[in-house]
Amino acid sequence: MRVRVGVLTVSDRASQGVYEDRSGPAVAAFVRERWPEAEVVPRLVPDEVEAIREAVLELLGMGCRLVLTTGGTGPAPRDVTPEALLPLLEKPLPGFGEAMRLASLRETPLAILSRQVAGVRGEALIVSLPGSPKAIRTCLEAVSEAIPVALRLLEPGSSCEKDP
Repeated sequence: MRVRVGVLTVSDRASQGVYEDRSGPAVAAFVRERWPEAEVVPRLVPDEVEAIREAVLELLGMGCRLVLTTGGTGPAPRDVTPEALLPLLEKPLPGFGEAMRLASLRETPLAILSRQVAGVRGEALIVSLPGSPKAIRTCLEAVSEAIPVALRLLEPGSSCEKDP
């Protein structure tokens, strides 16, 4: 899959240099492993709605057709990634969040606390992931087959109809 992929880490502490970002590199590593032709564009922002929205729009403006965010999907007061992303989505794709939570529930009952969202903006797919490197892999494995299909369907002139 030849595509530009924005990887956006959402973390107050990592953005302040309190600790090293491990989740963004985990997303990037999965992308490079699964889709070696993909170009990864990393970004790091604090848990702030406007910062998240601005970074996503910047990545889309740079031609990213896939934006993967990591972090900010829990129930804590500073976890605002879904609130930042939902207004940007022209077509929500709730199956992504459902599939990721289902896969995560096989590993931990705490997966019910996760609020991942996904959807379409223009010709791009936006998917939010948890902030834990282990959970990132679990979630991306759950949706990785659907991502290239979604991107093909988002290309201009594409159709869900099968050829006769």
